[in-house]
Amino acid sequence: MNAPSILYECKDGIAVITLNRPERLNCFTETMHQQLYQALTGLLDDPGVRVLLLTGAGRGFCAGQDLADRAVSPDGAPADLGQSIERFYGPLVKVLRALPFPVICAVNGVAAGAGANLPLACDIVLAARSASFIEAFCRLGLIPDTGGTYFLPRLVGTARAMGMALLGDKISAEQAEQWGLIWKCVDDAQLMEQAYALARRFATAPTRGLAATKAALYSSPAHTLAQQLELEGNLMRTLGYTRDYSEGVAAFLEKRSPHFTGE
Repeated sequence: MNAPSILYECKDGIAVITLNRPERLNCFTETMHQQLYQALTGLLDDPGVRVLLLTGAGRGFCAGQDLADRAVSPDGAPADLGQSIERFYGPLVKVLRALPFPVICAVNGVAAGAGANLPLACDIVLAARSASFIEAFCRLGLIPDTGGTYFLPRLVGTARAMGMALLGDKISAEQAEQWGLIWKCVDDAQLMEQAYALARRFATAPTRGLAATKAALYSSPAHTLAQQLELEGNLMRTLGYTRDYSEGVAAFLEKRSPHFTGE
């Protein structure tokens, strides 16, 4: 039997999804897309999940699309790449971005093409010092997909986004941190330890408040100040009725650690 293209486990509120094609640097096939999307949508039906940790198996995070899976040849019929975006990469980014709890990505090695942009759809990205980000699309006459044209200029600015996209040069994890592309670059041996520590912290945090924070920050670029203030008011009104808010206030007044349940 073939090994599954992703691995999934969930314990103590922490869901872990591992891209699992290490012999191919975890590059995407149709099967892998289907398994990953099914796992992500399944998280929405599990009220016990309070944080997701996404990473890759082996020495790479994800090398993008497995070109052998598309079986495109210079003399053959062209592939409809727009359909690939509509069926796979677009829905993947949308569901990942919309998860109602923090999403951590631990980039354990090379992240190229779609694999370089997939982490950018997550909320917090840690990268091993040996990891790198490569917008390899220009080498194939393509554009950065998987949300790349959306995320890159917003994270690093137009000048750096253009350089990454038009040149396709390797960006080290340290440089990615300096540019604001990721949250933090860590030593290779510490990557998963720090990622799990962060996941445990989120698993005991006020989940609905974190989800609302995500929603507010991600909506901000498209709003005027007045619209954003209105959104803040609506979200604060809703959060003020949650048990976690009451628990947070009580713990503060009683000078004890809070016990948040995500409710």
